[in-house]
Amino acid sequence: MANEKIMIVDDDVNICELIRLYLEKEKYSTVIVNDGLSAVNTFAEVKPDLVLLDIMLSGLDGWQVCRKIRGISNVPIIMLSAKGETFDKVLGLELGADDYIVKPFETKEVLARIKAVLRRSVVAAADESKEVHYENLSINLANYELKVKGVPVDTPPKELELLFHLASNPNRVFTRDQILDEVWGFDYYGDSRTVDVHIKRLREKLEGVSDKWDLKTVWSVGYKFETRD
Repeated sequence: MANEKIMIVDDDVNICELIRLYLEKEKYSTVIVNDGLSAVNTFAEVKPDLVLLDIMLSGLDGWQVCRKIRGISNVPIIMLSAKGETFDKVLGLELGADDYIVKPFETKEVLARIKAVLRRSVVAAADESKEVHYENLSINLANYELKVKGVPVDTPPKELELLFHLASNPNRVFTRDQILDEVWGFDYYGDSRTVDVHIKRLREKLEGVSDKWDLKTVWSVGYKFETRD
C-alpha cells in the first residue's frame, strides 16, 4: 500500500541515501534528518508514520530523541545502531522503541521490519471492536488507549498490543516465542528479552491497580493475564 511517510534520522549521509532509495522504490515518502535536535523539531512539523532513528547523533542522541518523541506521540520507532550489546537494545525498548536493528544491516531487513510494523498498525486501527475491560482497567486497541482507574495512561503501541493480547486470553499461558510470533509478527527479528522488557514496563504502570487480575510470570514457560474471582 505504501505512501506512508518515513523519517530517517542518521548522521551518515550515505546510509540515509541508501535507505531513502529503497523506501522510495517501495512508494514510501521520506524525510531525512542528520542530527538529534533537528529530528525533534522536524518530527513535530512533518508528522511521519514511522521513524528510523540512529543512536549516535550530534546535539541529542537517539535515546534522548526517542524519549522526546514518546512524550508526544506513539508513532512507531525503529532504532538503528552499531551498538549490539543487550544493554543498548533493552534501553531502547524501555524508552519506547518498537524495534532495534544493529548495523551493519541488510536494507531488505529494514524494509521488512518497516512493513511489519506499519501493517500491524493499520490492522489494529481498522478493527474498532478491539476493547477489553477489567476492574480499574480498560484497553482499547482501536484508538490505542489504556485507562487505569478511568484515567488515560500513555502507553507505547507495542506495550498496549501485548497487554491486549494477554488480557483477551485470560488465564492462558503464552511462551515468549508465542508472544513474539503473535504480537510482534512472524517476521520479527528480536529475541525473547524483548518480551521481558515490555512486561516489566507494563507492571510498573499496573502495580496495585486491582486484586482481581494480575500479569503473572509462569516460571520457565512465559506469561499470562491471571484473573481471580
